[in-house]
Amino acid sequence: MLKLYFERFRQNRLAVAGFVFIVLLAVAALFAPWLCPRDPLAQSLIERLQGPSAVHWLGTDDLGRDVFSRILLGTRISLSVGFVAVGLELLIGVTLGLCAGFFGGKLDAIVMRLVDVMLSIPAIFLILAVLAFLGPNIYNVMAIIGLTAWPGLTRLVRGECLSIREREYIKAARIAGISAPRILFVHLLPNVISPILVSATLGVGGAILTESALSFLGLGVQPPVPSWGNILSIGRDYLHIAWWLSVFPTAAIFITVLSFNLLGDALRDVLDPRT
Repeated sequence: MLKLYFERFRQNRLAVAGFVFIVLLAVAALFAPWLCPRDPLAQSLIERLQGPSAVHWLGTDDLGRDVFSRILLGTRISLSVGFVAVGLELLIGVTLGLCAGFFGGKLDAIVMRLVDVMLSIPAIFLILAVLAFLGPNIYNVMAIIGLTAWPGLTRLVRGECLSIREREYIKAARIAGISAPRILFVHLLPNVISPILVSATLGVGGAILTESALSFLGLGVQPPVPSWGNILSIGRDYLHIAWWLSVFPTAAIFITVLSFNLLGDALRDVLDPRT
């Protein structure tokens, strides 16, 4: 079965390219402090706003810092936010979705009304309000993105559980006296893992995009720590004389999010039993 999945995935060249890029990005993020050709925090006003060259591959910013090194170190920030936020989303969304779909009744009603309330509030406004109250830093950004992204996943997992819980092997497990936690995590969860993986893959790209937007607005990762969003924010003020400060961070965000979306779409096609 795994070999069949691999062969079907390999036929999607765009998805393979996206997966390879994500792997390279993860390696770059892991070894970023050693791969940076220059100190990302070192300032040199003599070299400020220099264009791409053999010395500074992607130019320098308004304080003379090497843009390539800052984008490379910002990769670690963006991926950390994406994976931690999605991990928190999975923890909450999968647990609530499994419980609501399996037990039903009042628990299902309470969970779904909570989902309806969360979905009725624009996520970006809620994120901005909470960050304005708690203060902007990377840990708050991770937490608030994860805590606002779970309703859609909860609804997805619940819908899958509602159909699976009526199957014969689930009824047999109940009659056999198997405990509810074991049924949830041994019998139900493996059968809904496919849509969860797809949702998680797409969610990482969304979390990176949200973090970049927050950092661009000054409510995300704070300088001097480099983030794709705050590098882009600096470039906004020098767009007419330093185009590289806007183009290269934007390209990094675009290619990364596109790679995760391509991977998610490919996983949806590969894991869909109807195909």
